[in-house]
Amino acid sequence: MAQGLNQARAGAKPRQARAGAKPRRAPMPRIAHERYRDEYIAEILGRARVIAMVGASATNNRPSYFAMKYLLGKGYRVIPVNPGLAGQQILGQPVFAGLADVPPSVDIVDVFRGSAAALEIAREAIRLKDKLGIKVLWMQLGVRNDAAAAEAEAAGLQVVMNRCPKIEYGRLSGEIGWAGVSGGGISSRRPLLSGRGVQSHVIAGKR
Repeated sequence: MAQGLNQARAGAKPRQARAGAKPRRAPMPRIAHERYRDEYIAEILGRARVIAMVGASATNNRPSYFAMKYLLGKGYRVIPVNPGLAGQQILGQPVFAGLADVPPSVDIVDVFRGSAAALEIAREAIRLKDKLGIKVLWMQLGVRNDAAAAEAEAAGLQVVMNRCPKIEYGRLSGEIGWAGVSGGGISSRRPLLSGRGVQSHVIAGKR
């Protein structure tokens, strides 16, 4: 009996994936979030084109406003997400009430909310990752939620915590040096210029 069952299994054809089904994204390897390699951050920022900024503010002296304005100037499309401002505009960009309302595609979900809110946002990003094409969960400077990071990585997303993309872009491009701030390293490489003057630098992959 067992021999016949084994023979039947051996001759069985492999199960075919359903037509139109998207392959499941493999879990991302867990990384140490206390310190990121420059290559890790640069690859994320160099590849990304669209950022959904959850918690974007229309107040021009708020950090999210500064970050959004800077990233727009670097060629990213930044989609502000704020239920209190839905239907309005920030820096000429229409505001959406939630991630579920944002049209595809989105590369990075940037969390400009408190650490306690990050887990719920991470779970929403996970639910929408295939629909929107989300690849990265990024938590802003001062925002860290290890449970959110673990769930996002298990779902195949890259994660950055307690970092600001504006600051990281400026540091990695060398542009931050024009403000008298150390980039944390010394390099003989010539900076990549954006074409808008010697003080406007870009990172590899962005022009």
